[in-house]
Amino acid sequence: MNNSTLSTLRILLVLTLLMFIGLAAVFVLKPQSVNSENIITLGGDFTLESNKGPVSLSDYKGKVVAIYIGYASCPDICPTALAVMTQAFKALTESEKQQVAGLFISVDPERDTPEKLETYVKFFSPMLTGITGDQSTIDKVVKQYGAFYRKVELTDSAMGYAVDHSSRIYLIDTSGKLYKPLFHNTSPTQLLTEIRTLINQS
Repeated sequence: MNNSTLSTLRILLVLTLLMFIGLAAVFVLKPQSVNSENIITLGGDFTLESNKGPVSLSDYKGKVVAIYIGYASCPDICPTALAVMTQAFKALTESEKQQVAGLFISVDPERDTPEKLETYVKFFSPMLTGITGDQSTIDKVVKQYGAFYRKVELTDSAMGYAVDHSSRIYLIDTSGKLYKPLFHNTSPTQLLTEIRTLINQS
């Protein structure tokens, strides 16, 4: 094996080592998901508008609340999450239903009036209330819950724009504190179990 070959092997070994170091750094420095360590900084009361007037999270103190943040024109993710919530709500006993509520927060007030949201959410469940507000108030709530959204212009669509957004079901305990965020593809059975856990803790 000549010097040229040895030199090439050394370079390859160094590059390989640097690659593994880089991968390790990416793993360590990647953004953290919402978990039990940072969840204490998220959540809190807010006030938005429904078809029947102002709605605050504090209005539901004593109840378990499931919150979803999206918009009514959402083609798939929002209906999926709301269907999960609906199925979980249906499985509750009548007594349990009195202790649970659902809120759908729209980040698209330009199209989602409180009246439109009322019609939209009642298609899924009578236990859901649709709420929205001015953009600055919505942005504050979105930040409070560690969510995000952004408008995406659709040049070849009659819709004009879509909204990319995070997709979680936020469970609020009976004291009004954020208990746990669940991904929208959580099964109705899993959501039901979490809701009943909170009911039994109250």
